[in-house]
Amino acid sequence: MTQRRLKFWGWGHEDDLLSADDQEWLAKGWARRFGVSGFEATPPPAEEEIALRAPRIAPPASLAPLCATDRYERLLHCYGRSFPDSARMFARDFSNPPDVIAYPQCEQDVVDVLDWCDRAGAVVIVFGGGTSVVGGVEPPRGADGRPVVTVDLKRLGRLLEVDPVSQAARFQAGVLGPDLERQLRPHGLTLRHFPQSFEFSTLGGWIATRAGGHFATIYTHIDDLVEGTRVVTPMGVLESRRLPASGAGPSPDRMILGSEGTLGIITEAWVRLRARPRFRSATTVRFPDLFRAADAIRQIAQAGLYPANCRVLDNEEAAITESGDGSHAVLVLTFESADHPLDAWMARALEICQDAGGEPDRAALDREDSHRTGAAGQWRDRFLRGPWFRENLTARGIIRETFETAITWERFPALHEAVMAATRDAVRRATGREGSVTCRFTHVYRDGPAPYFTFHGLGRKEAMLEQFWEIKAAASEALIANGGTITHHHAVGRDHRRWYDRQRPALFARALGAAKRALDPKGMLNPGVLIDPLAP
Repeated sequence: MTQRRLKFWGWGHEDDLLSADDQEWLAKGWARRFGVSGFEATPPPAEEEIALRAPRIAPPASLAPLCATDRYERLLHCYGRSFPDSARMFARDFSNPPDVIAYPQCEQDVVDVLDWCDRAGAVVIVFGGGTSVVGGVEPPRGADGRPVVTVDLKRLGRLLEVDPVSQAARFQAGVLGPDLERQLRPHGLTLRHFPQSFEFSTLGGWIATRAGGHFATIYTHIDDLVEGTRVVTPMGVLESRRLPASGAGPSPDRMILGSEGTLGIITEAWVRLRARPRFRSATTVRFPDLFRAADAIRQIAQAGLYPANCRVLDNEEAAITESGDGSHAVLVLTFESADHPLDAWMARALEICQDAGGEPDRAALDREDSHRTGAAGQWRDRFLRGPWFRENLTARGIIRETFETAITWERFPALHEAVMAATRDAVRRATGREGSVTCRFTHVYRDGPAPYFTFHGLGRKEAMLEQFWEIKAAASEALIANGGTITHHHAVGRDHRRWYDRQRPALFARALGAAKRALDPKGMLNPGVLIDPLAP
């Protein structure tokens, strides 16, 4: 059987394309919004039309069976999956490919590859599923002309050990989301961590980027689910002790979480599991606007009800996803449990919503599949198919990107006003016409929400990158100026570095630089991400 290949120029597999109906919906909807008659779609690039530079390094004979230098593999590992990546792909710009792709099959292979790269003076990029949207997996430009070896962990995907008593498991870090859950299913357990990239991202990638997952409250980040890690660094193997909690100094796991491939290569992790849910209650609630919904969500979060899904779409996003008609914001509310029915929790949450002016869809509570039907189902379908829309939008000259942050409740209104205004103005300046800027909450905490913004603008294909960065810079400046974080769960990568440098305390930057020098003294691991390789 022929193995399905991933697109080197878009999301998912080569045979997984948007349906004709979805493409028509997309094209007609955005033509109407931008006031144009239609779009001329650029075809995706083909392998044979891309000129690649020759590899600048060759693996030794002992590692050659683990390595690839063919055109497709090097194209596939050129970029992540952000809008700037998509724009460069459709512009046929693959001018900075990795030289060699290494596929270790065990931890000793990882050690051997790092030793070879150390001797050869090569840069090492760690690659999980390649779904980075912040420039986290592409080869650095201008890295002193050093060759680049991308270490793809997809062959390290096994479940190694299950502890059913403590509900934990040890996995190799290259396991993809669906394979992780498939291997847990016979044990009746689940990690229950479902980022939008779930199908194509890995456990190691989630840990390295502090990914946000399925739960909108309480267990929002992979941080909450990591029990221990094992990491290969240029200076040796670092393994943390497996514990439910510890007060013994700074946590080694906390240093690895969010390290983005700059301190070492995560090869294994113990993760906390739970029984698979048996009870679910889901519905949607309509609010006059985002702020009335935010008031209800704050009360739900502070009441300790902990819904699994508590995501609100503002009026325009609800209309774009066809979850509403634009006259109201939509809250998608779900509770789930492996232990008990959820009627009391849902009833209290809806009582809070009604007191804040919300109108619940109570009929949905009687449907077993309510989270897959109605307004909730419509939003879910558009959300899950979202990554496939990007390549189709880019092909038509439409700039689309998302960015997210977190802020305390009392500062949210001011941040929202400033970010929406700055981004709208930037879209108008960059493209010469009105665009679209929307906001939703993806995660909610007792002390504040994680607002998630999406912008669309009709660009000029020959200038889309410049137009994008004008918009991105304006939005990022507004986030930082108004007290938000430059990223809540998308990571820093290369795209957010300039704002991350301003957000983090200067003394912490020096401490991080010291950790980098201790673990990676030659600066070979993912240079340019998080910290400069040999920064003092």
